[in-house]
Amino acid sequence: MSSNESKFFTLLHTQIQYWIWQQAWNDLRDVQEQSIPIILDQKTDVIISASTASGKTEAAFFPILTKMLGRDGGLGLTVYISPLTALINDQFSRLTALCENLHIPVWPWHGGVSASVKKRFLQNPEGVLLITPESLEAVFCNHGFQVKTIFSDLQYLVVDELHSFIGSERGKQLQTLLHLMEHSIQRKVPRIGLSATLGDMNLAAQFLRDSGSCEIIEAKGENHEVKILLKGVIQKAVVSVRDDESGCDEEDVELAAVRSITSYLYKTLRGSNNLVFPNSRAKVELYTYQLSNLCTINQVPNEFYPHHGSLSKEIREEAELSLKSKEHSTTVICTNTLELGIDIGSVKSIVQIGSPPSVASLRQRLGRSGRRRGEVAILRSFTVEQELTGQLHILTELRVGTFELCAMIDLLLEGWCEPPKPNGLHLSTLVQQILALISEHGGITAPDAFHILCKDGPFKAIEKGDFLELLKALVSKKLIEQDGAGVLLHGEKGEKMANHYSFYAAFSSEEEYRVVSGSRTLGTIPIQNSLQTGDFILFAGKTWRVNEIDDESKTVMVSFHKTGRPPTFNNQGGYIHTTVRQRMKELYLSSIEPSFADGVAKQLVKEGRESFARFDLGLRKIMQKGSSVYLFTWLGDAANEAVAALLRRQGLSPYINGPVIEFFGTGATADDVIACLNRLQKNPMPDIEVLLAESKNLLKEKWDWALSDSLMKKSYASLYLDLSEAKMWIDNF
Repeated sequence: MSSNESKFFTLLHTQIQYWIWQQAWNDLRDVQEQSIPIILDQKTDVIISASTASGKTEAAFFPILTKMLGRDGGLGLTVYISPLTALINDQFSRLTALCENLHIPVWPWHGGVSASVKKRFLQNPEGVLLITPESLEAVFCNHGFQVKTIFSDLQYLVVDELHSFIGSERGKQLQTLLHLMEHSIQRKVPRIGLSATLGDMNLAAQFLRDSGSCEIIEAKGENHEVKILLKGVIQKAVVSVRDDESGCDEEDVELAAVRSITSYLYKTLRGSNNLVFPNSRAKVELYTYQLSNLCTINQVPNEFYPHHGSLSKEIREEAELSLKSKEHSTTVICTNTLELGIDIGSVKSIVQIGSPPSVASLRQRLGRSGRRRGEVAILRSFTVEQELTGQLHILTELRVGTFELCAMIDLLLEGWCEPPKPNGLHLSTLVQQILALISEHGGITAPDAFHILCKDGPFKAIEKGDFLELLKALVSKKLIEQDGAGVLLHGEKGEKMANHYSFYAAFSSEEEYRVVSGSRTLGTIPIQNSLQTGDFILFAGKTWRVNEIDDESKTVMVSFHKTGRPPTFNNQGGYIHTTVRQRMKELYLSSIEPSFADGVAKQLVKEGRESFARFDLGLRKIMQKGSSVYLFTWLGDAANEAVAALLRRQGLSPYINGPVIEFFGTGATADDVIACLNRLQKNPMPDIEVLLAESKNLLKEKWDWALSDSLMKKSYASLYLDLSEAKMWIDNF
């Protein structure tokens, strides 16, 4: 590469220039070119947004390392924060290859790194530190009095996979840690966010620093060609349905659809590297088994491996190494564990079975394919719908699953993805950070804690009165206590919890509720929405009435309630955005066939549009079919839950089902629902505590159990309800 080919190449340190020449790079990528002068200047925060494998890491580190090498006072320290230890291991290999000739130390820090390596870093904290938020939390808690010294020469803070943090407990923890590092050294440090998937750059900038003042660098001219196929699969209807509690065994019917998909995948994917996303751990196991079994039957080497969070590290690494190997082809069937930027080499195609959790997730997954210049990114997607025979749920007739997937692909092709949700109170994480501050300082006063975390920190939305209420709740739960001088200390329970390794994570693994009917346990399910007695849930292919909810034992007591065939449509986790639901409605009203759909998928789209027209849903927002009432909101999940909460206050028992709020088995008529909506139009919005007074299952985050009842409801509403959108919809009903 000559200096004539780049405006800023010569600004890089000569040894870094030499390294680039050694790699035989013909030119710098667009984001690398843009980043050099801005990061070298060291005067502003930066977000680098570009597709997977577009050189974001080098875009950040070429100028960072140049600056470190040119400093008079030594190298200084750069802290790189990653959501995954596997990503740290990848980046350690990449950065070590670049840094070893520069004589810049690179330090990985996570549970798998030896104590001797960590000790050497603490003795001389310079170079590049690669760390997760949890490990950084441990540094603050266990080395509190050294923190100022450790980070005294901090030059840059780099956050990889920025989008994965925004709107989450972990994200609030990360914001706090970034703030505490700057608070400890009493100066601002440039923050650099790296991401392939950001729906709203301004909101992302506000997440990185609350001022929102940030230089945004987006890749230009690096769009890869994309090939997309949507295949439709029709699942045969069950011949007989039993209405007793023993339930209806649909296993053979579902397995037939799975075998149809696996037969196609076996023929299509063998001989190349691919990723398959079937949306749940159980389905990962099912599809892996079926595909591996086909290899055994056909007496060929197995090319299909599973990858999900419940598998051991060794099994996951076996799949990752197999993908990187050039000796044989590998297809990995996975959950979102392979969605983030772990280096697995290039894959030929992505397979998505059913709708993904979000458009952002689909975009991130597709970014794994077509990574090299000139390669095509390939997405094969599958929609499975039930055969149109017998008594069917309205969403089955509308082919809602197919339209949701089509809407997501449509929005993906337009370049849209969900904006981040930065406004949650995350009081659970505030509990953790109060306990962590006590660990770091050996005790802290309430005013100082409020000043650090709320007034100047990332919890600015927390008012002083709520903070004091939170402290009282923590005292009552024996998490903290106050000495005679007014200093907050760990309480009996808080000390035990803060000294356990599990304390450093702001989040807990997903907890499931046992579903019990009489003396029989039907199974366990994660419950996404708030519940109260009298509601209905769908489980094991049947409808059940909720009789009692015990949050402490995570148990839902139910009784069988016959209401006809239950819906077959359910989204696959995540909160679907209103834009997706609005695009679904637009597709129903359109006459254009999706260009990416095969013949069966086009037939499913045609059937869905015919049902949509037959029910006159272009104009109707509410309809009654049999004993069920359907309220078509076409809103996202957060707004739908808010509408449902408001209707519960009116005495109804709503069930959120995709784009619909459904009322079944309660005798409620369409007129009853309309009357309730009319009353809601005339009345002011109730207080959150009143709105959620009877709701259960509000304990969503790790430390929610420590909150007072009113604070728990406030925190839940801030994270899972969109009351303003709900009120706007009701007012326009």
